[in-house]
Amino acid sequence: MTESRSARARPAAGLDDVLLDVKLSAPQMRPGMVSRAPIIEVARASPVRAAGITAPAGYGKSTLLCEWAAAEDRVVGWVSLDPLDDDPGILLAVLASAYVRMFPAWAGLVADVRGVGVSALGRAAPVIASAFRRSPAPFVLMLDDLHDLQAPACHDVLSVVISGMPAGSQLVTASRAEQPHLSRMRASGDALELLAADLALEPGGAEQIFSRSEVPLTETQAALVIERTEGWPAGVQLAAMIARDAQQDDWTVSGNDRYVADYLYRESLSQQDQSTQRFLRRTAVLDRLHAPLCDALLAESGGQDRLQALEASNSFLIPLDRRREWYRYHSLFREFLLGELRRVEPDAVMGLHLRAADWYEANGAPAMALEHLLNTSERDRCVQLITQLVQVTYSAGQLSTVRRWLAALGGDTISAHPPLAVLAGWIGVLGGEPVEAQRWAALADEAVYDQVPVDGTASFESLRAMLRTLMCPAGPERMMRDADVAMAQEPAWSAWRDMALTGSAEAHLLVGDVDRAAALFSETAAVGGEIGNIDTVVNAESVLALLAMERGQWGEARDRVARAVGVVDEYRMYDYAASVLAFAAAARLALHDGASEQVDLQLTRGMRARPSCTYVLPSLATRSRLQMARVFWARGDHTTARHLLREIDDILVHVPDLGVLVDQVNDFRKVIAADARGVTGRGPPLTPAELRLLPYLQTHLTIGEIGERLYVSRNTVSSEVASIYRKLGVSSRNEAVKQATVVGLLGG
Repeated sequence: MTESRSARARPAAGLDDVLLDVKLSAPQMRPGMVSRAPIIEVARASPVRAAGITAPAGYGKSTLLCEWAAAEDRVVGWVSLDPLDDDPGILLAVLASAYVRMFPAWAGLVADVRGVGVSALGRAAPVIASAFRRSPAPFVLMLDDLHDLQAPACHDVLSVVISGMPAGSQLVTASRAEQPHLSRMRASGDALELLAADLALEPGGAEQIFSRSEVPLTETQAALVIERTEGWPAGVQLAAMIARDAQQDDWTVSGNDRYVADYLYRESLSQQDQSTQRFLRRTAVLDRLHAPLCDALLAESGGQDRLQALEASNSFLIPLDRRREWYRYHSLFREFLLGELRRVEPDAVMGLHLRAADWYEANGAPAMALEHLLNTSERDRCVQLITQLVQVTYSAGQLSTVRRWLAALGGDTISAHPPLAVLAGWIGVLGGEPVEAQRWAALADEAVYDQVPVDGTASFESLRAMLRTLMCPAGPERMMRDADVAMAQEPAWSAWRDMALTGSAEAHLLVGDVDRAAALFSETAAVGGEIGNIDTVVNAESVLALLAMERGQWGEARDRVARAVGVVDEYRMYDYAASVLAFAAAARLALHDGASEQVDLQLTRGMRARPSCTYVLPSLATRSRLQMARVFWARGDHTTARHLLREIDDILVHVPDLGVLVDQVNDFRKVIAADARGVTGRGPPLTPAELRLLPYLQTHLTIGEIGERLYVSRNTVSSEVASIYRKLGVSSRNEAVKQATVVGLLGG
């Protein structure tokens, strides 16, 4: 299941590139803003690797970052975060893009972290950290609106990335909420934090703001404004607007806490004509404002002129690019406008989100359209878009986003749309969630659906049959019947034809019809290559390589392995389930060739990726482990070979009928039983559970916090950490991370 099956759902590169450019462009300083140069100079001169600005909305955090960026003599990278970045895969891709913008020679970094099925914490984050360490020059990377990252997994990967910041470089973050990485780094003296008290204005700042609004301010009045607003920059700005509009000398500031914002904003809004008020309220549903988008939202023209006029007269509209094409509202102002929209036009909210969704979908950005649709009751349309986007989004390394979408829909909605239930099962299979996979597969088995799915398959019956062939819950004979259904229904031009071929080929292999299986796998490799479905190409070439080895045709095997591993390397599929068999085949070939280093490399790759092969991928999981066990045994590492055999036994407990593959396992078991030497070789390998835990040792999470991430008890984590230490021959987390990186179990 790869991105090519949903190529028609891929957002147009033009709009994607524009939005990324906006996200990675530092906004320009607006004229007349109060300078924070003294604070900035202190932070710049600090030797710390992390500087954080933590304060409520309205304290000028973004403005401070802009001024800092303009003052820097180091290379500067900028990221404006938003709620759509709340996925570790997306976040790391954005950070990599920002780094490439600073240092173009690292152009391949984005592809490295966006590999198919890539592990965000175990591979992508360490890869970025390594790039940071090797930066050609000191740099400053600024992340604005860090509070939009709510997922713990995002902060986990960020902590790993920060560990790579070299001396002389800094990560600067701005957030309304507590920043987890700062508290951890502060203890070691490697973090500087600026709080609301540090950003509060002095009377001189008030005078400057009032002067910009052309309102005279005495020293006494300036002191009073600062006292009443507690130095809150947004409050001072709003007070200046009230004073300007009051047109009298005896104006006063009402209230002395930030709840006065409602009153002040109302005064600001009331100065606009009704048409402008309506524009402001209705466009507040947008994270970013763009004239054509605003025009579509309000069903009128003139959006560009309106935005430019508002920018000139309203300090709460912030340009996001130098061309003045994209804007955003100040966050406090937007919150106020949304409140006004719900108060004045509650019935309009859903329609506005629908119009925004229409515009994004028409402009080739279905994922952005979906984000707006999820705010409506248009569940059928949400289902249609998610069904189209599941595969491309997963393949882009954004598994958390897929899970968020499915959670937003809810189980009842998914259950009512059987094709989406099948795709949810597929995500469970490939995402290492066997219980979820079985849940959705069972629901799909009972479902009736006679419409044509929008995922590109010929029918729901075919889609369901292909999932069953993948999971093989009832043995190879049933697998063969399911494969026949898909083969009969998926035409030659179908984007799913190679998956139907794969199921049929695997079924024939399990019943012992090797010749027919080989012919089908050859056809699979050809079809998959033509339409760009790389997962089936890797799987088919790997199986064909192993079959060639069994026949003693090592030249063909060498070509097949080269093709399989070449695709894995090209698409960075190192953590993907189908890649495990490719690594196993490459290890067996290297053993035959006497290439000891290659054997070690490919076995390490295969062992590291094997947690993705669970019992809901029984044929692939069993065959991969069996092949690696044979290589380990041949090299004298009987401990690891026996361990892999035990993992196979666990798979067969769940799926006992795998045809002749079970016979092959039993044959190998006899080889082991006939050996009188007992346990030989190195110590036991890390188990799949230990490999899942290992990346968390890079973070500052406690044992209890790691348990919460993995949904296991503290005692389980403690025992697994102790086992990891023992197997790696270390006694601390830092040593474990270093050793795991050296042996290839962490990082790139």
